[in-house]
Amino acid sequence: MTSERFSADTFVVSGGRPAHEHDAPVNPPIILSSTYRGTDTVDTVNDRVYARFANDTWEGMEEVVARLEGATQPGLLFPSGMAAVASVIDLVPVGSVILVPKHAYMASVTMCKDLERRGIAEVVRYDLEDTASVIAALEDAAARTGVTPGTVDYAAPKALIWIESPTNPMLEVGDVPAICAAAKRLGVVSAVDNTFSTPLVQRPLSFGADVVVHSATKFLAGHSDVLLGVSVTSNEALYQAMLHHRITNGAIAGPMEAWLGLRGLRTLAVRVERSMANAQVLAERLGEHPAVVQVRYPGLPTDKGHELAKKQMTGGFGAVLCVVLNTDAAGAQRVVEALKLWTPATSLGGVESLVERRRRHGNEPDSIPESLLRLSVGIENVDDLYDDLVNALKEIA
Repeated sequence: MTSERFSADTFVVSGGRPAHEHDAPVNPPIILSSTYRGTDTVDTVNDRVYARFANDTWEGMEEVVARLEGATQPGLLFPSGMAAVASVIDLVPVGSVILVPKHAYMASVTMCKDLERRGIAEVVRYDLEDTASVIAALEDAAARTGVTPGTVDYAAPKALIWIESPTNPMLEVGDVPAICAAAKRLGVVSAVDNTFSTPLVQRPLSFGADVVVHSATKFLAGHSDVLLGVSVTSNEALYQAMLHHRITNGAIAGPMEAWLGLRGLRTLAVRVERSMANAQVLAERLGEHPAVVQVRYPGLPTDKGHELAKKQMTGGFGAVLCVVLNTDAAGAQRVVEALKLWTPATSLGGVESLVERRRRHGNEPDSIPESLLRLSVGIENVDDLYDDLVNALKEIA
């Protein structure tokens, strides 16, 4: 089955399955083998050979995510979101420049800083909401690294821009098509972490991005029970470079995890639809609560990124929002501890609603308020979720 025959919410259920043949299984089997038979000369493109090179069980999820993102190359499954991030960031050579938003997933930022500490790359932070300054930073990076369009070494990019939109955890929205167009014009490779939006809401490859990554641990798998990552691209050179990285670094997903990830992916459309609807309601209600100083959610007409989000996101605005409370860190912590339905935990994208005071992580930047709570909205009854928050907010009344 091909995604072109069906809408995305149908293909997420129907794709990546065995052929329609008599007595064929409905679901792909789990292949538990570390090696494959063979005697002829090894064909590294088509032969499986060894489970570090390929595994049948990965292929269903790789196919579905790649087609949902509109990629022309196969997807690449990894054992975690950070392994998928590394498959891109680790490609940069000595003397390269990596541009990273001032607010972004802290592990991705840490990986970039580690490259800088080792003398491999220079890290430049940028303000995603200021498109003109982002383009200026791209122009400077291109000039200093000497890259030119048409001669980009995608397997070892000298200049790379890392994009999150919306950002984690501040929910800032950037003009992704404009940024990717400028990157393409200048010969800078563009990579988008699309974890927050999922391909049902936003498809960065259609905006001109070179590669998209997901922490499939989050919304794609959707049940907080598996670690997985996915990278997708339509650029063959990038695909081959990321595949080589996966094979040589051994960054491979286990077949059981891959099977669980695909099983979770089947309900992506209904989960995301419900979670986004809940998030919209909660954002609107919390914006009226006296204990809440600010709500960041692209679905609010008052949000700074709303107009851009309407152009770039379809069907909704994601299922993550953040609120800044009228209190200090200790007060925000009391609110979190008073919650009964919401689960205080890191991560996001599961069927259950999670809450976290992000500054409890010591490496989050000072620009994130101490009383900011990131809410990953699940599929529970929205009135129950709101009532639980209201009761907990009495701690700082």
